[in-house]
Amino acid sequence: MPGSRVPLRRVLVHGVTGSGKTTLARRIADVTGLPWHSVDDEIGWLPGWVSRPEVEQRAIAARIAAGDAWVLDTTYSAWRDVVLPRVELVVALDYPRWLSFGRLLRRTVRRMVRREEICNGNVESLRVALSSDSILWWHWRSFGRKREQLRAWLADPDGPRVVRLRHSRQVEPFLAGLARRVGA
Repeated sequence: MPGSRVPLRRVLVHGVTGSGKTTLARRIADVTGLPWHSVDDEIGWLPGWVSRPEVEQRAIAARIAAGDAWVLDTTYSAWRDVVLPRVELVVALDYPRWLSFGRLLRRTVRRMVRREEICNGNVESLRVALSSDSILWWHWRSFGRKREQLRAWLADPDGPRVVRLRHSRQVEPFLAGLARRVGA
């Protein structure tokens, strides 16, 4: 049908820590040909688990958001306002806590055992995993806020268009539909 393939240029993947945002963002980029930006690597973290200063984060986020095409694998609340006005689609991973936490726990243990480098050469360790700044604790502290944000977007008629995936079984059909939409 002519005109049914509306170009999709700016996509934000939203979800709780451990839900699979980065993996899905990469896959969306593969399907659409859009450039993918890893927020933790490009915006959030410096070596040594040092958080990039907020003013720098906002500047980098603004530069990415000003681009014509991109996929972001999350937003931080400190600069979400910079990106959100440019988002054409939010893909929200709204999985049950047990699913996302289980994934996060397995991923964290795997990364510790294998000493996998992430986020600008940082590695997860038992000390980091058990600290008050642990990604595991962050999941518990941020889960409610991230769900509230999703629900606010869904309820806002002037907000971004949102595709809500409530189970990982919905990912493949979503990607297949996206591939058909962009003619991939």
